[in-house]
Formats: sequence, C-alpha cells, structure tokens
Amino acid sequence: MFENGRTDIDDAEREGRPATATTARVNECILANRRITINKISNELDISHGSVHKIIADHLEFRKVCARWVPRLLTEEHKGKRFESAFAFLQTEGNDVLDKIVTGDETWIHHFSPETKRSSLEWKHCSSPTRKKCRTVPSAGKVMMTLFFDREGVVHTEFMPKGATINASSYCETLKRLRKSLKNRRPGKLSKGIVLLHDNARPHAAKQTCELLKTFRWEVWNHSPYSPDLSPPDFHVFGPLKQELSKRRYHSDAEVKATAQQWLSDVGRDFFAEGIEKLVPRLDKCLNNGGNYVEKLMENINSNNSLMMDIAVTKSNVDEHMDTTEDIPAKNIPIQRGCEH
Repeated sequence: MFENGRTDIDDAEREGRPATATTARVNECILANRRITINKISNELDISHGSVHKIIADHLEFRKVCARWVPRLLTEEHKGKRFESAFAFLQTEGNDVLDKIVTGDETWIHHFSPETKRSSLEWKHCSSPTRKKCRTVPSAGKVMMTLFFDREGVVHTEFMPKGATINASSYCETLKRLRKSLKNRRPGKLSKGIVLLHDNARPHAAKQTCELLKTFRWEVWNHSPYSPDLSPPDFHVFGPLKQELSKRRYHSDAEVKATAQQWLSDVGRDFFAEGIEKLVPRLDKCLNNGGNYVEKLMENINSNNSLMMDIAVTKSNVDEHMDTTEDIPAKNIPIQRGCEH
C-alpha cells in the first residue's frame, strides 16, 4: 500500500461493526446464558466460529468449566455449623490436641471397582482412533470396614459380618474394642485424654453412644453434617485405599480384607500423621470461606471416581445398614466432654 503513495499509518475506515461492539455482544450472550455454545453465538451474531472463540478466550477471558460434585448443597444453617465447629477447634488447636485425636469412620470396599477416568488416561497420536469402554458399576460383592487411626497410625480396624446392622448397640461394642486397642497399642494415651472425631451418623450420635463416651471421659468433637472434607478418613485415607484396591478383582471377602489390611500396614505412620495434620489448614480454610466446602482441598476425596461415587453413594449404602431408630442428641457442643442432650 505504501508503494501506491500512502503515508498514513492509521487504520482506514472500514465497513461492519467495530470490534469492541462485537466483543460486547458476545459478552451479553454469555451473561444471558452461561451454557451457550460457541456455535450458537456464531449463528446469532453472524460471525465466524474462530472469531467467537478468540473473543471469548483472549478478550473476555472466559473459560468453560463443569460444576464440582459436592456431597450436598449447603444451606446457611449448614455453613454456620461448619463455621462454628471450625472456630471452636482452631481455638484449641495445637500439637497437644492433635496428639489426642482418634478419628474413624465406616466405608464399603468392593470386590471390584470400575476404572476411574483419571486412571484410564493414556497417550495417543492425533491420528490414533478414540478408545471406547462400557460404563461399569462396582461389584455387588462388598465388605464394610470400620477404621480408627491417630497420628501414630492405625489403632483399630474391623469388618462388619454379613447380614449385620450398625446401630447404637453394635457401635458401642466397636468403641469398647477401640478402647481396648488403644490400651494395648498406645500405652499411656488413655490417661492423657482422647479427642474422638467421628461423623454424626445416627449410631454415632445416639443417646446410648453418648452415654458410653461419657463413661470413657473422652472429648467428642462435634463433626458438622455433610462434611467429608473435614473428616481425615474421608479426605485422606479412603480415596487412596480404594484406588489401590481397584487395581485387581477379588473373589472373596477374605481377599479384600487381607489386601486392605496390608495396604494400611504398608503406608506407614507418616501417612496417618499427615492426615491428622491436614485437618488444621482445612478447618482454617473452612473458617475463612464462611463455612463453605474446602473446594481445592477435596482432590483426595475425588480421587476414586467422584464425590458422587466416593461419598454420596458410599454414605447412602452405609446408611442402609445403620439402624436409624435411635434418638439423636438435640445439641452437641464442639470439643466437649462426651455428649450432651
């Protein structure tokens, strides 16, 4: 163009709408419908697919993301309870308290678990055909495991007999066996005091259970409902355990139990200490975000498929084997002596 005698370096007037106007219209389309596709925007505004993508990515800096699975959409009441619980714990936090914590929960372990999306990732050339696989579900064969651990490692494990139901009476018997295990495996720990961290499932919070814990003189941390992100067994142990178990298919309950026990033994003391110590930054994050889920710290829970599989489904299946007829305490105070009604 300069060969033809042009000396002006500014853009000449051209037909069509200004780029800023197009960008604004794309922005309006997205704000009106967050799920709108690039193709639909392209058709509505009569601009190319590539131009829409460039505006969205480079100018508006939008990116399309999926919603994150969470155990439950928290109400303001749920958030308030989580906030209060986190605040109460952090006020007493210290190595002394962490050393006293014994935490536990129940979970199903299956004879066969489907391959996770992450574990099925593989390298391929752009010309390679897309691999397909059928959707699979966990096997019907399964065993319910109860696990308790502290900073030093596993304290007590047991497996629910076939056809048994977890209710207040059976859970109290489990707690008695836990106390015996503490006496044998952790000499002197009982005399220093125990802070029990378990969730608020009905057998755990039943009057009979609370009365037993009072006789033990154990402090009970009031674990907020729908809070696996604040439960060390859920956010630290069960995901990696199930990931390890999913590497093979088992033909009997005995095989599953033996493999689970071996894994718990192999991971070592530092693994369990890390799980207890992670509780502090998680509670701090929960406190600072107003009681919401600890989003970025839930990856270990998600590691075995998704929260829907690992928490929601597991917990609902556990509940099927729990007697829900016991009375629930009307009130629990975080970090309290036993349970109060």
